[in-house]
Order: sequence, then C-alpha cells, then structure tokens
Amino acid sequence: MACWYVYLLRCSDDSLYCGTTTDVDRRLQEHNDGTGCRYTRSRLPGRAVWSSEALGKEAAYREEYRIKRLSKAAKEMLASQVSERTMDGHP
Repeated sequence: MACWYVYLLRCSDDSLYCGTTTDVDRRLQEHNDGTGCRYTRSRLPGRAVWSSEALGKEAAYREEYRIKRLSKAAKEMLASQVSERTMDGHP
C-alpha cells in the first residue's frame, strides 16, 4: 500500500499551493516541468515548503480539502512549521 502525503508548494508569486501525492519529490518535479497542474504552471518555479504523511488516500484528500479552506495566514503558519520530512532531501 502506497504512502500518501499532503504538501504545500511556495510558487514564484509567493502563493501557496496544496496538493496530495504518493511521492513529493516526483510531484514537485512535475510541477516545475509544467505538467503538474494549471495553477502552478504559470507560477514556476515552485518549491516544497511543507509535507505530512496521511493515513491513506482518503485521509490525504480530506486534509488537502481542509488546508485549502484555511486563510492565507493560517497556510503561512503551516508552511513555517517543520515538516515531517525535509523538503530538499537532506536532514
């Protein structure tokens, strides 16, 4: 069973994008290649600033929905927190 993650990207216009994936690094590459989604395609490059493992696909989608409904300030607070994993692959 695949691990699912919820993640936040910081786009070049300083906006935050929230998504779900089974592989944060691969998904970030897709976003930066312009094949991720329409929102990030016009705001390249992006960088991952936060991620958290979810307890399955449905839980990841529920958490993504919850985060997307947060205010910009609340998303910024979340982005400033330490992720469960480092975003650049280094400890």
